[in-house]
Amino acid sequence: MLRKSKLGKSYLMILAVVLTISVVLAGCGSKNNDSKDSGSSPSKAATESKGSESSSAATEVNAADLPEVTLSITFPGTAPKDEKKVEEALNAYLKDKINAKIDINMIDWGQWDNKINLAIAGREEMDILFTASWNGHSNNVAKGAFLALNDPAGKYGNLLETYGQGILETLPPAFLAGAKINGFNYAIPTNKELAEQGGVIYRTDIAEELGLTAQLDAVKTIADLEPILAAVHAKKPELTTLYLKDGENFNSHYFAKYDHLGDNNIEGVVLKNGTDTTVKARIDFPVYKETLNITRDFFQKGFINKDAATAQLSPQDAMKAGNVFMGVFPLKPGKDAEVATAANLQGKLKQINMTDRTVSTGETAGSMLGITTTSKNPERAMMFINLLHTDKTLNNLLNFGIEGDHYTRNGEIITATDNTPNYAIGASWMFGSQFLNYIWSNEDPNKWELFKAFNTDAKNSPALGFTLNSEPISSQASVQLNIRKEFDPGLDTGSIDPAKADEYFKKLNDNGLGEVIAEKQNQLNAFLAAK
Repeated sequence: MLRKSKLGKSYLMILAVVLTISVVLAGCGSKNNDSKDSGSSPSKAATESKGSESSSAATEVNAADLPEVTLSITFPGTAPKDEKKVEEALNAYLKDKINAKIDINMIDWGQWDNKINLAIAGREEMDILFTASWNGHSNNVAKGAFLALNDPAGKYGNLLETYGQGILETLPPAFLAGAKINGFNYAIPTNKELAEQGGVIYRTDIAEELGLTAQLDAVKTIADLEPILAAVHAKKPELTTLYLKDGENFNSHYFAKYDHLGDNNIEGVVLKNGTDTTVKARIDFPVYKETLNITRDFFQKGFINKDAATAQLSPQDAMKAGNVFMGVFPLKPGKDAEVATAANLQGKLKQINMTDRTVSTGETAGSMLGITTTSKNPERAMMFINLLHTDKTLNNLLNFGIEGDHYTRNGEIITATDNTPNYAIGASWMFGSQFLNYIWSNEDPNKWELFKAFNTDAKNSPALGFTLNSEPISSQASVQLNIRKEFDPGLDTGSIDPAKADEYFKKLNDNGLGEVIAEKQNQLNAFLAAK
């Protein structure tokens, strides 16, 4: 129980996906609880918001005409001490906007997959749910977990068109186009950076103390980290030298550059930084075993946390605990400053960009909010998501807490207070538009321009624009997911011998991997032929 908590694409659609993604790459940054109130459908008439803290594109209804409802928003992370205080502030603000109360439901990263899978399987009532291409979105769509948000023939009509005009006017088209499955959007992407890059974030204070700053500045490859990690391990044995966990390691898609073609939980990839469109198992690419071997070496030398295969904390939360020197992260401009604020380590973290900047369709769907098919108030949920994309006050309140309490503000720049750690959820990349976010005083004031530059000249995956329809292989994918859970955490964190990879992929092959890869290849070939 949660806490309170085919292929049918026309040539024109495919062309639109590719063209819109290309346009955005040139300038993305420019711009359960146990009981619910069941409200009647609100009027579809909408007017533009006139609030000084809201975008002119925001869709606003007459809240006085709407019955009050309570919406849950469920996302991964550690629940902060001041969650209820912020909920109260959100509810007061939403009263005159859409007459809704919000129930924040955070689930620790380590428990996220299991709890959400159980909730979906049990048809547990939820409203707004975080989802992503790397977190089983395609598979959960196939299970019927999410409403199609732009289906005119759906039970609730075209929710996006009716209640999401602010999204349509502010979110670059590439995000919605790239996140479609069978022509429909089952979740709304966050408006954020489009490219992605792998690397590490480390403690600068410890590096300076041990005289390692120059060596860290010269790091280019995973192997370059070995002497640095060895020095920290020898001189600071009380620290976890390198924190890894399942999904956050050198074999993660953002580091090894796997394009899983729509769902990271379904085997069969091409490389984002390559040109070959032949779909293969990861083990068929040299980078896979090379990465397993060096990670295993680090583990055996004691650099990596011994519980890496079963670790529950995210790298960010692990650094917040204060006993971690380095972690693996998906990076973007200012990621180190964001993590530093969330971990209460302002001025003590620095990132090292270690891979190519790449773009795949998965990045368009790398962070989304969907409305579940168990929601009793999907119209109001769509209004709330729309506000997250258009209403600066609401967006920053959810992300950073209460002004004058959790931060002070000077224009667009915010500064931490003594109470910041009590609502430092570090989740701004999950909600609405990051371009509405205030900028922390320890961040570069040109952050959003840096995001724009980050997307420029990034390498495009050879499968850019393609999204797998997993329905034809859903049964194989479900069986293989359990096999992946058996092997991936141990292999990817160095906890078990890389030789086990052969046993792993034999087991996948014995359970339909060939069929899965063939289906992915057929769909990708059809997509490429229609371009």
